[in-house]
Amino acid sequence: MKIAVAKGDGIGPEIMDAVLSIFNAANVPLEYETIEMGKSFYDKGFSTGMSPLAKETVEELGILFKGPMETPKGKGVKSINVTARKTWSTYANRRHFRSLKGVDTVFSKAGIPIDLTIVRENIEGTYGGIEHMLTQDVALCRRLISRPGSIQVHKFAFEMAKKEGFKKVTCAHKANIMKLTDGLFLETFYEVAKDYPEIIADDIIVDDLAMKLVSRPQNYEVVVLTNLQGDIMSDLCAGLVGGLGFAPSANIGDQISIFEAVHGTAPDIMGKNIANPTSLLLSGLMMLRHIGLMNQADTIENALLRTLELGNHTGDFGDKSKPSLSTTEFANSIIANLGKAPAEGVTRKSNVPSGFHLPEKPAQQRMMLGSNRQEEQVVGIDLFFQSSENGNELANKLLPFSTNGLKLIMISNRGTQVWPTGSIYTECVDQYRARFEMENNQVTSLQEMLQMASQVGAVLSISSIEILRTFGGKAAYSLAQGQ
Repeated sequence: MKIAVAKGDGIGPEIMDAVLSIFNAANVPLEYETIEMGKSFYDKGFSTGMSPLAKETVEELGILFKGPMETPKGKGVKSINVTARKTWSTYANRRHFRSLKGVDTVFSKAGIPIDLTIVRENIEGTYGGIEHMLTQDVALCRRLISRPGSIQVHKFAFEMAKKEGFKKVTCAHKANIMKLTDGLFLETFYEVAKDYPEIIADDIIVDDLAMKLVSRPQNYEVVVLTNLQGDIMSDLCAGLVGGLGFAPSANIGDQISIFEAVHGTAPDIMGKNIANPTSLLLSGLMMLRHIGLMNQADTIENALLRTLELGNHTGDFGDKSKPSLSTTEFANSIIANLGKAPAEGVTRKSNVPSGFHLPEKPAQQRMMLGSNRQEEQVVGIDLFFQSSENGNELANKLLPFSTNGLKLIMISNRGTQVWPTGSIYTECVDQYRARFEMENNQVTSLQEMLQMASQVGAVLSISSIEILRTFGGKAAYSLAQGQ
């Protein structure tokens, strides 16, 4: 089988060469098609950070194994890492965190073992990168959470738990505040959980999770989160087990999957042959298991564990009284331990079947629709506009537009109501929202609402419009604070 390999920037080529040398010594039956992605291609004018040939190769082979990559700062280009994950719909990011012998942490010294997986939704949320400046003082980022996207990542989390013997999956969220977006993520979690009665399903507010992860991480097995929250919790968990140098990462999609090191490119040590390849090696082991090469993955993992158990280390961790190894020497020590068993070897045996076949290439982009479709009705409109006036002054300008069955309900600033009631202590910026709703269920068409918005636009500077809808008679929009 052939896979695509992108060595990456900075220390990427050094640690990738080290990992592939271990794979070759373990007789991993893979061929490698090297592609070019990252900073060098940004510098050549490819705004996506990859050439058309690199994109074509990954789509043909279905598996990408990549080193760390740098996105140039201040040039208005998107992250190559995020672009790759979103372009190829790798909707589930999995990072596995566990205690390793020879990697001292607060928890290992206390005798508390950690074996925790974070599953992060990888496509949606604030990482959609849909941003606008509404005024010179106010920026907007749209946070999109979809029912099909949420179901995808929840199914992955439960399937992974089922295959690998985890007994509990926890959904972390902020549905107490973001009742529609995180609320949808939580709702779909429990919908999916019904199909896995043998697995305990529970949920926790994400800030509570952050506190408990640093006090009792052993209480969690699999945690599934939205994109940004999952990104933050992933790095927190890396700190529990020794840092990003020991945090493998897999980005799983139905068609294409990416396995990568998530630490930085470390340009300050580039070319010095002192970088730690462990994170990339662990990501590679996740890749081998994904494609059914279980025995090879187990052999290499045992060799790594034996190497760490013996106290061998690169300069960024380990017993400082023992000389540090170079990247090459560390890889060679793992190779020397192939076939040897550590005191605590591979314990969790995945029941993923051997053999791997790429899914059939889709003929076109796939549309995902939720199955629970309900009657939809337009009931109002939110107008976002720029003004430096206060709420009462704005109401006097907007009230004349409360005609044709539409009534001005409220005006808010930064999500807090300032009219018809509010507090003089509410500090405002120059971005407001005016909500008009249908009055007495009068029939008012969307076209009439937009015509009214156009008329308001002659008086106030409108920056954005949102349509208020109900689904199955239930409001599909949130109230303002204080409304």
